[in-house]
Amino acid sequence: MQYRRLGRSGLQVSELSLGSWVTYANQVDTKAATEMLATAYDAGVNFFDNAEAYAKGQSEVVMGEALKALKWPRLNYVVSTKFFWGLDREGNSVNRRDTLNRKYLMQAIDGSLKRMQLEHIDLVYCHRPDPHTPIEETVWAMSDMIAQGKALYWGTSEWSAAEIRAAYDIADKHHLHKPVMEQPQYNLFHRQRVEQEYARLYEDIGLGLTTWSPLASGLLTGKYRAGVPAGSRGAMEGLAFLLEGLTNKERNAAVDGLETIAHELDCNLAQLAIAWVNKNPHVSTVILGASKLEQLRSNLQALEVTPKLSAPILARMDALTKPHAA
Repeated sequence: MQYRRLGRSGLQVSELSLGSWVTYANQVDTKAATEMLATAYDAGVNFFDNAEAYAKGQSEVVMGEALKALKWPRLNYVVSTKFFWGLDREGNSVNRRDTLNRKYLMQAIDGSLKRMQLEHIDLVYCHRPDPHTPIEETVWAMSDMIAQGKALYWGTSEWSAAEIRAAYDIADKHHLHKPVMEQPQYNLFHRQRVEQEYARLYEDIGLGLTTWSPLASGLLTGKYRAGVPAGSRGAMEGLAFLLEGLTNKERNAAVDGLETIAHELDCNLAQLAIAWVNKNPHVSTVILGASKLEQLRSNLQALEVTPKLSAPILARMDALTKPHAA
């Protein structure tokens, strides 16, 4: 395992990391989460990603219980969470959902700390942009969160380049803690934002990336070429919005071509796709998701594939996927 600085910060994160979206509290209980975290940690993983909204807060509970059981030194691992959607979506809760206003944010961090049983969260993200709250208000609240010792670094997730730059400039002007990282979706079929829109930000403000969905929600494993398998993400209640992309004929045909390359490199499709994301020097860490221990172990072997991705191999992968990418 190699380690990369998170943007221009001094924090180093493992090139592969482990996330909890969809899996924790849905497919993975505390016992299984503990085993997975331990396996990842033993492989050199030091970053574990979460969010307030995952499983309505229960994902944080599961991860918190697992971390408590593992008793690792706090300096040895990095934990994140993300704020925007909130948990209270019933009744008079307008300031606790779909927002980045100060009132919500200052209470959200306290809730996450309690659920995860931690004294601080290393990385906190604004999970989506909020067009109804002035960016100044959000920047001040996130900076204050760090000043109070409840978080160490803050960043964004799925913000536009213009929004990230505006937040950075506000923080710079007022000598506040600046956004350090962005968490975008990035894979062979979803690449425009990382490769084009953010291009100036890497040099201009030193933006780091903690990317999610390297397998395009499972499309890049090849499992959706014959339909939607039972038990897959595409079959899960609440994830129907993924189906159009997962069953896209052109993309699944491109996956057939990728499988040929994977065979040549003596790896599977998932390992090839993860290695491709890992090859991008702007990516600080690639967040993996896994519902089973054997799946995690297999995906971690993508580290052995990354050095095999020569320029000619990358060109072949681009030719197959870029015409069908967003």
